[in-house]
Amino acid sequence: MKTFIVVDCEAPFGVGSPAVGDMTCFGAVVLPTKESFYGKDCSRETFLRFDVWLKKVCHGNRPVFVSDNPAYDFQWINFYFWKYMNGNPFGHSARRIGDFYAGVVKDFYQDSRWKKYRVTVHDHHPVHDALGNVEALEHILLLAGEKK
Repeated sequence: MKTFIVVDCEAPFGVGSPAVGDMTCFGAVVLPTKESFYGKDCSRETFLRFDVWLKKVCHGNRPVFVSDNPAYDFQWINFYFWKYMNGNPFGHSARRIGDFYAGVVKDFYQDSRWKKYRVTVHDHHPVHDALGNVEALEHILLLAGEKK
């Protein structure tokens, strides 16, 4: 079994990777329960708390990382889990919402129109942004014929 965790990371303007700076904060929201976690910084303590939270909300299932842009968000989470815990509970892969949407609508070039299904305003608070992405993902799953 799998538990889908939608993640959003924020970093200072111009900081594009852990190689050149630190993440400022991150948010994670469980699909479909909407339980959330706010990572106030990129400290060891925050990542230890995040790991405990993941174990709690996943109930023994494997966590699956889902993001608007995993090429950006995954690198931060992966880096800090490896830095502090010598491993990443998400493994080595992630899912991108836009790619799933493009597949559902059968148009490779429609990779960002899914954002119109967000209910929560995208305001760069990482929990709000992750929640909006969960809401959009739930709508896309309905388009795909998945039961709620």
